[in-house]
Amino acid sequence: MSSERSKVTVIGLGSMGSALADVFLKGGYETTVWNRSADKARPLVDRGANAAASVEEAVAASSVVVVCVLDYGVVRSLLDPVAGSLSGRTLVNLSSGSPEQARETEAWAREHGAEYLDGGIMATPPGVGDPRSMMLFSGSPKVFEAHRSTLSVLGELLYLGADPGRASLYDTALLGLMWSTFTGWLHGTAVVGADGSSAVDFTEVAIRWLTTVSGFMTTYAAQVDEGRYPGDDATVDVQIATIDHLVHAARARGVDNALPELLKATMERAAAKGHGSDGYASVIEVLRRPADAR
Repeated sequence: MSSERSKVTVIGLGSMGSALADVFLKGGYETTVWNRSADKARPLVDRGANAAASVEEAVAASSVVVVCVLDYGVVRSLLDPVAGSLSGRTLVNLSSGSPEQARETEAWAREHGAEYLDGGIMATPPGVGDPRSMMLFSGSPKVFEAHRSTLSVLGELLYLGADPGRASLYDTALLGLMWSTFTGWLHGTAVVGADGSSAVDFTEVAIRWLTTVSGFMTTYAAQVDEGRYPGDDATVDVQIATIDHLVHAARARGVDNALPELLKATMERAAAKGHGSDGYASVIEVLRRPADAR
């Protein structure tokens, strides 16, 4: 690496920002760090990082500036006063926010002469640096390629395209999938636990079942894209009847039924729209905005 390309700045040293800085250090990058509470930089400085005295100094130290703070509002509050220092640098924003905020931040960065990449970290801090951890990025393909080797120390890079909002969009949608899966698993754990099964025993079976479910998802994805939902595995009407068994079992065991009742209500809405004899993927027709309103 050239001396300049081997320099990275990390702004924001919460758990995730500290993990990012630590991985850059381990990857051989000269790493400058800044945090509003300076004491958070000390462990990294002990491992070889350079502590900047100000945001402006941190930005000036490297051609690649990685920001990982609470949200996009904090990003702008930190960088607006030093925006002139960003010219000629690449801003990599790994803070959480909406796709619209990502696009606005990209436009703001360009106005100040900076290149911009937006990213989503699909891992907890201990997973940063693991090659199996997904790191989502979107923005200029030229800029992404220019910094691919630097960013690759963070995990498996998934480039999602030129739209700077795409990484944030995927990040948000994938978190929704995670929370839905966690809550469904916990609900099932509560149901079987009421009859004496341990969470560990149930989870061993549940994980095997999720492998099967992922196969259904692959099949359904093509149906969603085509807008055709053959009910050749199990129709929405059959699923409605089946979920009643879960509702009954949970109620009999004093387990909260808000989740299965929500799922059942969504299936019933699909059936009311004429999808009762279609496959489960047709439920998307009551979840997304109608085509004539897009």
